[in-house]
Amino acid sequence: MNAMTQTELHTLSNSHLDALEEETIFILREVAAAFERPTLLFSGGKDSLVMLKCAEKAFGAGRLPYPLLMIDTGHNFKEVTDFRDFRAQELGAELIVRSVEDSMQRGTVRLAHPGESRNVHQSVTLLEAIEEFRFDALIGGARRDEEKARAKERIFSHRDSFGQWQPKAQRPELWTLFNTKIHPGEHFRVFPISNWTELDVWQYIARENIALPSIYYTHKREVVDRRGLLVPVTELTPPKDGEQAVLRDVRFRTVGDITCTCPVESDAATPEQIVIETLAAEVSERGATRMDDKTSDASMEKRKKDGYF
Repeated sequence: MNAMTQTELHTLSNSHLDALEEETIFILREVAAAFERPTLLFSGGKDSLVMLKCAEKAFGAGRLPYPLLMIDTGHNFKEVTDFRDFRAQELGAELIVRSVEDSMQRGTVRLAHPGESRNVHQSVTLLEAIEEFRFDALIGGARRDEEKARAKERIFSHRDSFGQWQPKAQRPELWTLFNTKIHPGEHFRVFPISNWTELDVWQYIARENIALPSIYYTHKREVVDRRGLLVPVTELTPPKDGEQAVLRDVRFRTVGDITCTCPVESDAATPEQIVIETLAAEVSERGATRMDDKTSDASMEKRKKDGYF
């Protein structure tokens, strides 16, 4: 009876993942058909790697119909950017990288102080890249379960000619029909895995045997406990006065700019072990790991209205 129950649960899980994968593949193909100059945002993180896997299934390995785009703050984890480059080269995909540092040199990004996080300033560099390449659709790996503002997004999310998002002006998406009409200078942000959860992502990674950057799995790292977050000790994030660095077994649930991304304590070394941890998690991955989401002044909704992805 137990064996039958486990088999039924496995079948149900696969059926659920099959439905999510099918929806994602449909959306990726819809973008290729509806837009002239789309691009797939690719950071080397787990969500973008899941999307890339679905894109391979949608179009065939080495046959992606749009380039990959990365907005680099210059403060990303090396394990992730190295893996990004490796995966793009492995696929034979065109990888476009634009840097916040270049925007700083042009004077379009100005930091309040040298230690300020560059994460929020990615919006400027992203909009500059959109203008440079005249992208009319940007495919991203945001999910509705991550954060309240992202839960408001449509799958095809319209942006005006200033790259801004108007939550109250979202277009209806009934019966999987998408209104992709835009005026010159406007574009869409498209979220093919909107309906996935963190658990779905890890189950899919396990099922498809998707390779990830090593920092997603347990490893030893020096951290300091700061207001309930484990802040990694780096040149960019040294301990503050009175803080003591300790060596712990940690992994990253999400990856981003070093200055605002924290690991969680974990000894999970495989996707299957992470699935078990995720089932027991009581805090969302961004809530548990992102310092920049802790302050209302830098709320995700405000950033998205200003052009943040």
